[in-house]
Amino acid sequence: MRILIVEDDLTLAEAIGRRLLKQGHAADVAPDGRQADSILRHQAFDLIILDLNLPGLGGEQVLAQLRQRGSTTPVLVLTARGQIEDRISLLDLGADDYLSKPFDFGELEARSRALLRRSQGQAQDRLCIGNTELDRHACTVTVAGAAVELKQREFRLLEIFMSRTGRVLSKEELLDHLYNFDETPGANAIELYVARLRKKLPHSSVQIRTLRGLGYVVENTPA
Repeated sequence: MRILIVEDDLTLAEAIGRRLLKQGHAADVAPDGRQADSILRHQAFDLIILDLNLPGLGGEQVLAQLRQRGSTTPVLVLTARGQIEDRISLLDLGADDYLSKPFDFGELEARSRALLRRSQGQAQDRLCIGNTELDRHACTVTVAGAAVELKQREFRLLEIFMSRTGRVLSKEELLDHLYNFDETPGANAIELYVARLRKKLPHSSVQIRTLRGLGYVVENTPA
């Protein structure tokens, strides 16, 4: 999934980004509110991790303008404010969750997973299609109970497909979910990853069909 980290403490932002990249997510960093607002006007994300105390434009303003544009992207706010009134105000403003600084990275990852699940209408970390199960927490995939070894980006692509069963996904949309601004994937990157998934999941109920000129769609096919 593609995540925007809005944080002026670059050491912290890079640490969060490394954790997310290690899990196969695409992570971009905006060090101030104005840059974040500009990015969000032109690029969609699956999740925003937003600090409040930002130079240029405060986190509350970034959040308020995001919601005024009708965006439903989940937002996890990082805050050093401990008063309950502050937290209530954040939720009323449109934040989906908050985490008080200093925080544990494990909790940050768990809350991020929960928001991503919720945005896709799912209640748990496991995605199941027929004989195939993907566990977002453990980052594992099994087919008929047997483990399948996938690389991080293969895993995240399969996660995107399994969380959007029956929906046509264009190559451009898939690239937007998998890569950040600093990466320059080749023109055939998605085709290569889809080919690898098909090769590694020959007996899976997850069928990735190519729709020429449109993209891909995943269907549940009896294995």
